[in-house]
Amino acid sequence: MSTLSKLKKYEEVGVDSSVQSADAHKLVLLLYQGALLSIAAARNHLMNNEVSAKGKSISQAISIIEEGLMASLNPSVGGELVKNLSALYAYMSARLLEANLRNEVAMLDEVSKLLIELRGGWEAIRPGETEAVRQVSSAAREKVVALNENELVSSGVRRALNAYQQI
Repeated sequence: MSTLSKLKKYEEVGVDSSVQSADAHKLVLLLYQGALLSIAAARNHLMNNEVSAKGKSISQAISIIEEGLMASLNPSVGGELVKNLSALYAYMSARLLEANLRNEVAMLDEVSKLLIELRGGWEAIRPGETEAVRQVSSAAREKVVALNENELVSSGVRRALNAYQQI
C-alpha cells in the first residue's frame, strides 16, 4: 500500500469517526468544512489545468451545499433565517456552477468567503443561545440584500434571490 493510499484511508477513518460522534451542530460545521475543502481542491485543480478534477470538486461542493446545508434547513422552525440562508445557498451553488463553466478563481474565492463567514456564525451558536441566532439571522439577511444589490450578480441569480426572499 502506497503512502498516499494510507493517508487517504487514515483521512476517511478520521472523517467517519468525526461524523459518527458529532451532534447536529457539529455535523453542520463538518458540512461547511467539507464544502470549503472541495472548493479549495477545485481552485487547485483549476490552477493546474486539471479540468475533470476541477469539475468533480465543484460538483462535490455544490452537493454539500444543496444536499447537506440547504437540506438541513427547517422552514417550520427557522422562519426568515431559513429563507435567507436558503437564498444564500442557492446563490453559492449558482456561483460555483458559473465558476466551473468560466474557470473563474474569483468566483470560487467569493463562495469560500461566504462559507467562512457562515461557518464563523455557526461556530458562535450554541444550542440555547438565542442572541447568537438573532445575530446570524441579521448577518444572513444583510448578505442576501447585499447580494441582491451587487451589480456583478447575473439577472438569473438576482431572480432566484428575489424568489427565495418571497417564499
